[in-house]
This record gives sequence, C-alpha cells and structure tokens, in this order.
Amino acid sequence: MAKHLTDRDVAAIVNLIHGWGRRKLTWDAICYAAEPLVGKKPTRQSLTAHDAIATAYKVVKKGIKEHGPKDPRPISLKSAADRIAKLEREVEQLKEENRSYKQQFILWQYNAYKYGLKEHQLKEPLPRIDRERSDGLTI
Repeated sequence: MAKHLTDRDVAAIVNLIHGWGRRKLTWDAICYAAEPLVGKKPTRQSLTAHDAIATAYKVVKKGIKEHGPKDPRPISLKSAADRIAKLEREVEQLKEENRSYKQQFILWQYNAYKYGLKEHQLKEPLPRIDRERSDGLTI
C-alpha cells in the first residue's frame, strides 16, 4: 500500500524540486530523490495527487525548457548577497500576495455558502465565445 504524504513531506518534496539544479527533471528522478526525505520511495501518482508538488514540477520544468538548466555563478560575493536579498524580498512579497489571495478565497467561500451557491455552480465553466458570430448579420 502506498505511503500517504504528510504536509511536512509535501513541503520537503516541493523544496527538493525548487532546488533541483542541472539534472534532468523527471517524475522518476524525483521519486528516487524523495525517498530519503519521506522514508519510502513515493510513486509518481502519489506525488501528482498533491497540487503543491505538481505545480512546483510544472514551474521548474517550464523554466528549464524556456531557459535551459542553469547554475548561475555570481561575479562577486557582494553581487551574490545583493541577488539573495532581492530574491528574499521577492519571496516575502509573493508570500504576502498568496496570503491575501487565501483571505479573499475564504471570504468568497463563506459568501457562497451564505447565499446558497453549490460547488457545481462555482465550478461552472465560463461561457464559450463564438468569434465567428456576426451578430445576426449574414453576408
């Protein structure tokens, strides 16, 4: 039976993916690399079942495809420290933005419950736009 991943395991695997480096990123490689972190080799299916892991994989994979695997070397320690400080500020900004989005979602979730909206109504897709329509005019 597959081992269920805890929130701590998921966070460790997400960090593993974010720091992947130059090696080829595959689900199989992640499974092997995650084995020491979680105590047992997880399956690809158990990894993809967690949105945080799947999203991290997609983001890193897309970055590798667009920019190639890179291992940036700073020119000096000062430039490295400046870059680290900039990235830390960016991370803090994104954490705050994410917290704000979570608060907004909770508000919307409560109001949807309060006004009787059902889950299937909230997940209803956007209407399809017919770009070939001529507003009733035939030519």
